[in-house]
Order: sequence, then structure tokens, then C-alpha cells
Amino acid sequence: MTQFIKLPFYAKLSCVLISLISFAYIFCIAKDVITPVLMAFLFAVLLLPLFTFLKNKLKFPRHLAAIICVLFFAACIIGILVFISYEVTDMANDFETIKKNASVFLSDIHKFVKERFHISIGEQKKYLDTVTKDSVKNGNATIGSAILSITDLLLDCTIIPIYTFLFLIYKDHFILFLAKLINQENHSALKDILSQIKVSINNYIVSLILEMIIVSVLTSLGLWIIGIKYFILLGLITGLLNLIPYIGILIAGIITVLASLTGSGETSIILGILVVNIIVQLIDNNLLVPLIINSKVEINAFVSIIGIIVGGAAAGISGMFLAIPLLAILKIIFDRIESMEAWGYLMGNHMPRKFTWRIRRAKAVS
Repeated sequence: MTQFIKLPFYAKLSCVLISLISFAYIFCIAKDVITPVLMAFLFAVLLLPLFTFLKNKLKFPRHLAAIICVLFFAACIIGILVFISYEVTDMANDFETIKKNASVFLSDIHKFVKERFHISIGEQKKYLDTVTKDSVKNGNATIGSAILSITDLLLDCTIIPIYTFLFLIYKDHFILFLAKLINQENHSALKDILSQIKVSINNYIVSLILEMIIVSVLTSLGLWIIGIKYFILLGLITGLLNLIPYIGILIAGIITVLASLTGSGETSIILGILVVNIIVQLIDNNLLVPLIINSKVEINAFVSIIGIIVGGAAAGISGMFLAIPLLAILKIIFDRIESMEAWGYLMGNHMPRKFTWRIRRAKAVS
């Protein structure tokens, strides 16, 4: 008979904290290897229904079904990138107009600062020249970092489809490996965990795609109303960058402001773009995210924000994107392990109406 050792609370808490710190340290030192694997795992789970349909219903060989799934996914990504590159090339033809309108816009800013803060245009230009010189001094390091980032991105774009293909091929192999790690009486719990993980990740990614489409449509509509030329491209870019928490919408706003200079450099257009982005973000944060995202992953906002910050500190943008699905997986696991159930409850968004302490009083000894 298997005997379990009962540890006091402080020992259990210490083990949990040591385990979390160990996993976090391993992830930080091996993020360049682990991050593409996790991204490929998410994509493989997303493509799993298509893979199962091709293999079981249409009787495709396993390898052929996996290749078709990966090629289909790659074709969707490439199609979006081709459309964006085509529109950006068209926008590049208006470079002279952008340059002219940017000069007018900067002149308006100089005049506004001079009138409001009583700083002469010469002092403003002198300060900008100083900042520019400091930026040029660090130019070599910036260019080197950019080259390394582009190299890492190209490597990930190559290796992630391969990992996704391998996850689909060896799906049953990995499941059997997990089954061999635990006792047979716990196989039903393992099956339940794996099925819930698949459903949760699928729902989360599909919800992200739906949110991206809605944000793109709303932004495009708003930009079209205020008269921005490339409203479809800018709406799509905003929807894509909105997948990156916090900084994505800021980058999209800067790109939209620059693109608006193809038509006019008027301040009213810039203010209109800011109003459109603010309205879309209010709709996204207060309506779309609670209804579409949070209802699928069941992670409360407090834990989500901490997870995104930690993920960004550990692995940058990829870590921020992976934070929510990884937290959802942890919650599913915690909810089905009795000793970890409290942690799963902490991560959830359950709101009890009223809490009453249930204290068991010791009987008096006669």
C-alpha cells in the first residue's frame, strides 16, 4: 500500500514557492528554447481539430494531415503579411507628402510650446539636437540589437512550424508519456485535465482572433469616418498589435498618426485618431475582454496582469502573449489536484456573495 507523508502547511508552502522559483529560473535562462516550443504547442492545439478531421474522417496519413495543417496555418499568416506589405508599399509612395505634413505638424507643435510654456523655438531645436546626438552615439548598439532581434524572429518563424508539425505527429506519444508518469488510478483525472486544456486553449485563441477582427473593424470604421486614407490597413495593424498587451495599442497609435500624415498634417486629424483609439480601447477593455476572453479562460484580472508583467519581463512580447494560456493551464491542473485546489481558486474569477467563517469548536473534556 502506498503511504503518503503529511507535511505541515509551512512545508507545503515552501515546496510550492521553491518549485515556482525553479520553474521561473529555468524559463528565464532557457527562454530562447522554451518560448518557440510553447508557441508551437498552442498552435498545435489550435490545429488539432483540423488534424483529427483529416486523419480520422478523411483517412489521411498522419504525416500528410500534419503537413496540410501546418501549411494551412502558414498560408493564413503569409496572406495577412502579403496584404500588409502591399499596402505599406503603396503608402511608401506618399513619403514626400508625409515628410511635408510632418514638418507642418512639428511647426505647429513648436508654436504651441512657445505660446503655452514660453520656450523659444531656438531652445526647442537646441534640445532636440542634443537628444538626437545622444541617440546617434548609441546608434551602433541599437542597430546591433535590431539585427539580433530580426535574426531571432526569422529563426522562430522557421522553427515554430517544425515544432508544430512534430507536436501533431507525436501527440499520442506525449500523452502516453504523461500516462506512464502517474498511477493508473489517476488516469481519469489526467484525461480530464488534458481535455480541459485543449478546450481552454482553443477557446482562448479563437477568442483572441474574434477580438482582433472586431477591434480591426471598429478601428477601420472610425478611421474611415474621420477621413484617414489607409483605414483598412491601419485597422488591421491595430487589431494585430492589440494582441500584445499594453504596448501594442500604443505602437498602433503611433503608426496611425504617422500614416495620417499622407493626407493632412492638421492637429484635428491627430486628435480624431486619438479619440478613435480611446473609444475602441474602452469598448475592448470593458465589453470584448470580459465577454470574449475572460469568460473563456476564467482567470481573474489581478492574476492576469501580474502574469503578463512577469511574462514580459522574462521573455518580452512572446512571454506576454503566452502568459494567459499558461495561467489557464496551471489553473486547470490546480483545480484537479486536491492539495493545490486553493491556488486554483486564487487564480479564478469566482466571486462569492458572502463569506462566513466555519470554525469547528473543540468539545470540552469532562
